[in-house]
Amino acid sequence: MSEPLRRDALSGDPKWLVVFLHGLGSNGADLMSFADYWAKSMPEVAFSAPSAPTPCPDAPGGFQWIPRLPPGHPLLFPEVENAADELQPILDQELAAAGLTPDRLALVGFSQGTLMTLHAGLRQTVPPAALLGYAGALVGRDRLAEEITCKPPVMLINGDADSIVPASAQAPALEALQAAGIVAAGKIMPGLDHSVNADALILGARFLLSAFDYREKNPV
Repeated sequence: MSEPLRRDALSGDPKWLVVFLHGLGSNGADLMSFADYWAKSMPEVAFSAPSAPTPCPDAPGGFQWIPRLPPGHPLLFPEVENAADELQPILDQELAAAGLTPDRLALVGFSQGTLMTLHAGLRQTVPPAALLGYAGALVGRDRLAEEITCKPPVMLINGDADSIVPASAQAPALEALQAAGIVAAGKIMPGLDHSVNADALILGARFLLSAFDYREKNPV
């Protein structure tokens, strides 16, 4: 497996680490482009973008965290669970590379990467600073309250023109998160398909900066 792409904090002294988790058939370089928009407003943030360990058979040069499965498929949760086990050493490695502790971590996912962000992020030993998910959903809503080990703030951003992950997936995810005691918010972006636009990036940046400020004032 290739090394994750990394971008140092502009300040030269990182206080936070954002790890991007890409979607099906993509790779780390795809989401590292978010850092192009965010770096100047987050000078104390280092960025990391690993590629999933498994090549995607449908996309030459692309990778997948889990195989392509429809919503509600009985193997979906076990596949995400197994992939989260593979992801954990990557998160530990990237925190160590940045010289940061786990409370200084934020996960940002897109599509399949959002499944991973929510599953792995809510089962950390130390609560991450924030979980941000684009164009994704929550797997295993019925077992969430029993399994989570931490309650970081969550924001979900979906597009109302998304034909791959419908915006209707957001409400039940937020309901389950909030029922489990998590501070979770969502935004439906008008006209947005299965992608991320400038407005969605601005919303995400504001959420992350707010979460970092809160964690700074309320350390775990």
